[in-house]
Amino acid sequence: MEVRTIEDFYEETAQLIPAGINKEIGHFNVFAIADMYRKRDGKKPAPMPYNRRAYYKISLICGHNRAEYADKVIDIEKNALLFATPRIPYNYTSLEDDQSGHFCVFTDEFMIPAKSGITLDELPIYQPGGYPVFQLSDDEADEIKGLFRKMHREIASDYAYKYDLLRTYVLELIHYGQKLQPATSLYPTHTASARISSLFVELLERQFPIESTRQQLGLRTAKDYAERLSVHVNHLNKVLKENTGKTTTEIIGSRIVQEAKILLRQTDWTISEISYSLGFEEVAHFSNFFRKQTTLSPVAFRS
Repeated sequence: MEVRTIEDFYEETAQLIPAGINKEIGHFNVFAIADMYRKRDGKKPAPMPYNRRAYYKISLICGHNRAEYADKVIDIEKNALLFATPRIPYNYTSLEDDQSGHFCVFTDEFMIPAKSGITLDELPIYQPGGYPVFQLSDDEADEIKGLFRKMHREIASDYAYKYDLLRTYVLELIHYGQKLQPATSLYPTHTASARISSLFVELLERQFPIESTRQQLGLRTAKDYAERLSVHVNHLNKVLKENTGKTTTEIIGSRIVQEAKILLRQTDWTISEISYSLGFEEVAHFSNFFRKQTTLSPVAFRS
């Protein structure tokens, strides 16, 4: 699976950079989706590849589309707000010719002055296991369009502090999306068990993504995680069961199979290489695990 950098993105879309943008900034830009679908020599741009991007992207998508995010497929009937992170591969596919909307791309470094020392991935909208695609009403879509219009105007201006203002607009989009999430995901109970659950999820997600056949999961079992968190494995299992309804092993297995699906679908690695990267000593063990989780063999899923 190719990882597209922000430089790759600019190289492919340089003709769309608004006049007056300071190119050495290289960390933020905003686009109208209609511009991406302009016909060139009678042909539309190539479909968006299903890849990880080494930058963040917030998109307002208007039109009939299908979004693929990790191993989820979401049909977008009319309007949607999509938050993409470097952690997870994604794309969206146009299902009709009439497309509109906007998107902005930016790096974590661009947002540092506006985040008071926290990283973007610590914000609720980018938490692991989330579902960062929100269907919008027409009124909600109009609100978001207004924010993007401000971005377009500002990035083309000669205001000395325009990038500070653009950071504010990005944060406003993030907060808008977070308000669309269930309240329980925004205001977790600050108990000892909730903290253990949070630390477990953070530790689990640090193992991913798998980006090389030489990379291998360092933590594979409930015991591995319990030892790293300095708790008894039975206590960790009890806490996670109370907070998520799933056992430690079930959560680990679910995350590993999600990564397995991505690797099977988007790389040309052999089954053996994928098996090794995911911490299985034998290919047969990986095949049995994958079949138990999905009812398909890795070969059948790939085909």
